[in-house]
Amino acid sequence: MLKSLPPATRAILIANVLVFAVYFLFLGRWMDRFALYPPGDPRFEPWQVITYAFMHGGFLHLFFNMFGLYMFGPALENQWGTRNFLVYYFASVLAAAGTQMVWTTVTQSYAPTVGASGGLFGILLAFAVLYPKQRLILLFPPIPLPAWLFVTLYAIFELYLGVTGTQAGVAHFAHLGGMLGGALVFAFWRTPRPRRVRYK
Repeated sequence: MLKSLPPATRAILIANVLVFAVYFLFLGRWMDRFALYPPGDPRFEPWQVITYAFMHGGFLHLFFNMFGLYMFGPALENQWGTRNFLVYYFASVLAAAGTQMVWTTVTQSYAPTVGASGGLFGILLAFAVLYPKQRLILLFPPIPLPAWLFVTLYAIFELYLGVTGTQAGVAHFAHLGGMLGGALVFAFWRTPRPRRVRYK
């Protein structure tokens, strides 16, 4: 199964599973060093804006993120190539981290953030942009929706949950930040570049 995945998708998936296994074996002793804390927290370190995306709070958290990566990542990597896929994924991860740090600073929340959800939400956005008519089926209720509508409704729902404070303990604004990072990459890629003029 893993052999059929393109290299970047496979590497990210394996890395997340291995980190979770190490975290489980060491009973979370690395949490304070690699989870994402707000910049004002004494436990904050610059590398956390990347490392948090390889840590998860439990098996189900890991499973659903990696399942989403497995379902949607290959289509994007096969179309873009490995390099562009990695650029896009980690831009989403960084934007999710930045958004979450702003939110936790404003709300004075000092709980750590972990999970690859920011990268995954960026991937969902890209899938909806590239394959808008592809049908996706909700787990509950099992209603097939075109990708563009599914992702739009999901984003609105995340915004609602984040603003109302519903479902505490979930970084809803990090999810939206991942989408924002993906949108910025799309905007950059689609901006016309000035042509180079060669003088003889």
